[in-house]
Amino acid sequence: MNKRRFFQRNSADGSSGSGDDSEPDRADGGVIEYSIDELARAASTTVRNVRAYQDRGLLPPPERRGRVGIYGESHLSRLRIIGQLLARGFTLVSIGELINAWESGSDLGGLLGLESAVSSPWGDEKPIWLGLPALVDMFGGAFDPRWLVRASELGVIVLDGVRFRVPSPRLLQAGAELVKLGIPLDEMLEVLGSLRANVEAASDQMVMLVERHLFDGFGKGLPPASEASRLGEIVWKLRPLVESAVQAEVARAMEQAATRHLGDRLAHILAQFQASKAGDPPR
Repeated sequence: MNKRRFFQRNSADGSSGSGDDSEPDRADGGVIEYSIDELARAASTTVRNVRAYQDRGLLPPPERRGRVGIYGESHLSRLRIIGQLLARGFTLVSIGELINAWESGSDLGGLLGLESAVSSPWGDEKPIWLGLPALVDMFGGAFDPRWLVRASELGVIVLDGVRFRVPSPRLLQAGAELVKLGIPLDEMLEVLGSLRANVEAASDQMVMLVERHLFDGFGKGLPPASEASRLGEIVWKLRPLVESAVQAEVARAMEQAATRHLGDRLAHILAQFQASKAGDPPR
C-alpha cells in the first residue's frame, strides 16, 4: 500500500472524527439486529448491493418497524454465502437458481440451517468503528501513525470512510494494553502475521477433514435434504470444539515459550539473590 496515499485518505479524520463507537444493536435475548448500513458493513458489501439482492429475491426482506428495516444474522449469513459464490465466479442468476432450489426443497429448514452453520460468524465479536482520535486515545497516547499501514494490511483495522472499522475489538484492546506496557505494536503485528499463517493452515486442514469424512460421500452437489439438518448440527458442534482445542494448544505453547525464554532469566536472578544473601560477589 502507498503510505502517502493511505495517510492522505485518513487526514480528515484527524480533525473531524468523533471517535464514537458504532455497532449493531443487541435486542432482548441477545439477538443481533442490523440496520441496512450496518448489515452492508458487516458483510463487506454495499447498501446498493443489499437492495439489489433483495430486489432479485436472493435476500429475504427485513422486518419492518414503521419505516425502518431491521435485519438479523440470517441475512448476514445469506450475504456472506452470496459473496463467496460471486468470488468463485457464479453469476447472480445462477445463485438465484441455487437459492430457488433450496427454497423448493422438501426440507427448507435443514438446508438453510446448514447454510447458517457454515457461513454465520464463528466468533461472538461484533465490529466497532473508531475515529483516529479515539484510536490514539485507546493506546494511551503511545500510538505511532506508521503502524496504521501494517495493521490495515492484516485487517486489524479497516479504513471505512473517515473512520476505522475494527473487526475484533478484543484483539485491538490486547494490542493497546501491550503497547502501554512498552511493547511496540509493529513488532506485535509481525508476530500476529506469523500466527495467522499458522492458524489458517491448521484451520484449513481441520475443515478439510470435516469435508472429506462428512461431506464427500454426497459428491460435489448439495447433500440430500434429509441429511442437511444432521450436517448442520455437526458443524455447529464443531465450533466450540475447535475453539477449545485452539485455546488449549495456545496455552500449552505459551507455557513452553515462557519457560524456555524466561526461565533462564528467572534462574539467573534467583542465583544472584542467593549469592547476595551469602555475601558472594555478583557474577
